[in-house]
Amino acid sequence: MEEERAENAVDRTLGRLRAIDTRPAPEGTGPFATPLPPDGPGGSGGHPAEQPLTLADLYRDHRLRLVRLAMLLVDIPATAEDVVQEAFTGLHRHWTGLRDETAAVAYLRAAVVNGSRSVLRRRRTAREYVPPHAANARSAESLAMLSAEHQSVVDALGLLPPRQREVLVLRYYGGLTESEIAEAAGMSRGTVKSTASRALDAVQRIMADQQAGAAGRRGTAGDVR
Repeated sequence: MEEERAENAVDRTLGRLRAIDTRPAPEGTGPFATPLPPDGPGGSGGHPAEQPLTLADLYRDHRLRLVRLAMLLVDIPATAEDVVQEAFTGLHRHWTGLRDETAAVAYLRAAVVNGSRSVLRRRRTAREYVPPHAANARSAESLAMLSAEHQSVVDALGLLPPRQREVLVLRYYGGLTESEIAEAAGMSRGTVKSTASRALDAVQRIMADQQAGAAGRRGTAGDVR
């Protein structure tokens, strides 16, 4: 029951962020405009006039959600932007070896997860690093659109171990299946399932502690009055 309550809270919050972020970017934005070779991704994937899919198309269609994914993993917007930019640079290098758009997007997701892990590893080795306040994890626009309940869920996600956070973010923000999460995060499906269960238990405990702390502060304030 407790895990189900946590799952519903995470699903509602990351679903809200996904809805906020799923907005079309302006045409012609982004630094990538390499057309797809005949044997690479593309073709008739819903793009105008059956034109070959380009890196610019992928950048326009997927960049925003990839940046959000990275933000939820590494907390700092500028760092998330760097992680995603590096993922697209890597995609450019591997362009001719990809089968289709699905393979290209899977490559980008895995690159963002791996890039985020590298950032977190570097942080752990920097003794002077102080984790940013959770408010830095979202853009000001998106944060303003979140209720206090949703903000508390995102704050709880920020306190999880990296692998647990990855699995929940990929599942409830990315909307991925267990198999897709396993591919993006480099783990087995069984590990995905057990990690998700532990992560939801942890989210429930963290949120319960937050609520208890808030209640205690309200009680103290009442005593002072």
